[in-house]
Amino acid sequence: MHVQPVPLPTGEPAAVLDGVARWITSAPLRDLVAAFDGRWPGGDSPTLLAWLDAFSAAHWDFRSGNERPDAREPDLDPDVAAVVEESAAALGMVAAKPPPRRDYRHVVVLGGLAQACLRRTAYAAHLLHRGTVATEIGLLGSLRPLSPAERALPAVNGCTNEADVLDLGVRRSFGVEGPVDTDTAPDGSWFVRTYRPADGPRVLVLAAPSSEPGVRRADTTDTQRFWAGRAGLTKGDRVLVVTAPIYVPFQHCDAVRTLGLPYGCAVDTVGVDPRLADDDALPSRCSPPAATSRRSAPPSAPCACSPQPWAANPRPTPAPAAAVPARSRADQGLARRSRANGRDSISKPRPYALDRRTKP
Repeated sequence: MHVQPVPLPTGEPAAVLDGVARWITSAPLRDLVAAFDGRWPGGDSPTLLAWLDAFSAAHWDFRSGNERPDAREPDLDPDVAAVVEESAAALGMVAAKPPPRRDYRHVVVLGGLAQACLRRTAYAAHLLHRGTVATEIGLLGSLRPLSPAERALPAVNGCTNEADVLDLGVRRSFGVEGPVDTDTAPDGSWFVRTYRPADGPRVLVLAAPSSEPGVRRADTTDTQRFWAGRAGLTKGDRVLVVTAPIYVPFQHCDAVRTLGLPYGCAVDTVGVDPRLADDDALPSRCSPPAATSRRSAPPSAPCACSPQPWAANPRPTPAPAAAVPARSRADQGLARRSRANGRDSISKPRPYALDRRTKP
């Protein structure tokens, strides 16, 4: 069965409502609801959104308010699992797509688990290498402490929180040694580090404060709003958001809500290409992979340590869209087990591990 892709709501403020209505009434989403014994309701978009929110809380909330590594694995019937994978692919949660345009005012990398922070940062550098042009790069994180499993990753190199991992990723992928400026809250609740690569745009690494201190860590909305104020986001700016494929629909709409509509800017969102998710395919700019590595980047996937386009190649060919290989390593953080697919570690996106808005 082949399901036609459903376009995401455009980031253009004037077209948001129509785009949301098309996405939430699409055939793949209806099929997904039916696979979990849901009866499609009537009503307008606000009514349907409220119903879908309640339905997803009852059937798809595998995190239960916890962090992503703690999400439970569903034991799905094979037929249901097939519908989930087909629908997730059609809804834009699996395959990576190139940015729809070349020029942006801002490229924004969203934080996450430690390995995801490094991969997303390297992928942003890769996009710039392949021809995406931006005036400024923003790495949006929080002071969320790393879990023991994250701290045990060799690539994390002693970092203790999410924002520090983003900072490490910037140093590796953009070839910088230290910030030219650091601004830190007196109480230590946030920081902003500014980097200026010799041959590229300014890079900001932000650890955002929580809007509910003492209750929860900063979430995606907190980081986006904090960044918008620090970056001077203005009407007409174009913003490219970089995340993981599985989170593209949710975090795209969240960025439209928190950035696009309030500031009048246009938002596009892309996920890390799973073909380039291995460390060897997205190496650090200053530390290319060893020649003895058992894995190597495909010829069509230049690494982040290659010459940057703004210095050498003003009109490069943009990266092509890609389908997800059957066993590719996707930006999903730590390896997990699945009862629905035997006892192997999952190495492709888990479209049924849906996020809930309380901890994006």
